[in-house]
Amino acid sequence: MRLRRLVPPVAMILGLAACSGTTTGAGQEASGPPQPGGELTVLEGQSFAGGWPSGLDPATNTTGGANISQMSSIYGGLFTLTANPDGSDVKVVPNQAESYEFLDDGKTVKITIRDGIRFTDGTPLDAAAVAFNFKRDLTSTCTCAPTSWKLAPEGITVEDPRTVVLHFTRPYAAVVNAFPISNVNWIASPTALEKLGPEQFKLTPVGAGPFKVVSDQLSSELVLERNPDYFKPGLPYLDKLTFKSIGGDQPAYQALLAGQAQAYEGLSTVALIDQAKNNPKLSVTLQPPTSPYAITLNTKIAPFDNQLAREAIYYATDFDAISKGLFKGEYPVSQMFTGSGGLFHHPAVPGYRTFDLEKAKQIVQQLGGITVELGTQANNLATQVTTALQTQWQAAGMTVHLNNYQLSTLVQQYNSRQWQAMLTTAGAWDPAAGTGVGFRFSSTSPFSGISDPHVDDLINRAGGTLDAQQRDSLYFEAAQYLAEKAYAPFGVAFANASVVAGGVHGPGLTTRIPPLVVITSVQWDEVWRAH
Repeated sequence: MRLRRLVPPVAMILGLAACSGTTTGAGQEASGPPQPGGELTVLEGQSFAGGWPSGLDPATNTTGGANISQMSSIYGGLFTLTANPDGSDVKVVPNQAESYEFLDDGKTVKITIRDGIRFTDGTPLDAAAVAFNFKRDLTSTCTCAPTSWKLAPEGITVEDPRTVVLHFTRPYAAVVNAFPISNVNWIASPTALEKLGPEQFKLTPVGAGPFKVVSDQLSSELVLERNPDYFKPGLPYLDKLTFKSIGGDQPAYQALLAGQAQAYEGLSTVALIDQAKNNPKLSVTLQPPTSPYAITLNTKIAPFDNQLAREAIYYATDFDAISKGLFKGEYPVSQMFTGSGGLFHHPAVPGYRTFDLEKAKQIVQQLGGITVELGTQANNLATQVTTALQTQWQAAGMTVHLNNYQLSTLVQQYNSRQWQAMLTTAGAWDPAAGTGVGFRFSSTSPFSGISDPHVDDLINRAGGTLDAQQRDSLYFEAAQYLAEKAYAPFGVAFANASVVAGGVHGPGLTTRIPPLVVITSVQWDEVWRAH
């Protein structure tokens, strides 16, 4: 059976537009056609996208999924997620890839590479280079490595100079949707890697994207310049693109007002979003929510190896109150691993345990008390949510200790296997991609706290089927089972905002594209500034 260029059904996609947010302010209307030239400084919060402590080599960058803007600027990407300016017609499309084809009911995927693309060192981005990267990336420690690739003995083969073939042990229909947030999407020059060596390459990486590296101060500042040999004629528009790490929403907002930068990705503080909307010098674009908060529980160690303790967390948690208190009630509370801006979302899950303080107290008393170490990523919003959770759980009689981690340290905590509870995001535009359902709940994921064969089976079948309605049914069944076993309470699916100074325009900055992993994938080659 052959299927070419599988994308989710149109009816399902068009439904995203209604919940995709709005654009307000100075950049709402583009003033004429795009103008080439100019420079842009983009701010990234240091606790997430602003941290790249291990460099920007796709195979060795441990935080690559968070650094999607930096990586796509340097490497471009085989595939990209696109949408119309109004947020409709969301789909993954070939970029450096020319086309793709599903064979054997989804067990084999053939990818054809565009002819004539070259890395900035002049060497060809061909099938051999792509296969080399795929094999190297599969062994990566990056959270964005494709752990869901279950390859057959044939593995990865090169059919001809432009064609790479992936051979899976089972159907994997979601593989293309997962590409834009995986390190296999970013193809590095094998020649430059061999010439420079891995330690130098991660500081001065060589790709075939719209920009090339001028300088890189890890987790501080990345300076890029236009790639004059980019494969898309006339692009990129910008001559220079600089990414700077900054302490968080408040300093980023002040830097924009002071003219020290022209864009900030991932603004989540509601009060600042409101201020920015009312500032005529700024443009605010609310992105569609795809990744709700979840309280992931480690069921392999005490106390959450006991389902009663997990049920107590459900009953003690009032995310509706948190939504009203921190988000002014603007963002809905999810009961599953999807948000309203993503695929296969359902607003309610039968059997989901909701807030009931008396039941929580009874269970805590029955168990003789519950002590919890609750961790999260060290950003202002997440720490506010965990503080609220601490208050709620203590009201039920629990003892709660809070821990805040930088992203790299958070990864280490997961790898230790000794964590108890984490407030994280869970979900993606496609549940089979990025920090999707498998990332948080599969037995083989280091970022999962459960090991349940039935969950694994549902996840694998949902990610493998070529039928979108069947995928939807399987994901809904998985959500019901997670609720039945009390594996993870889900929370607010908040929408980050992109904020730019007047005169900046571009897909994902001033138009709506669903986030692949918290932050939207900006198409940097099409970003421009009015002069």
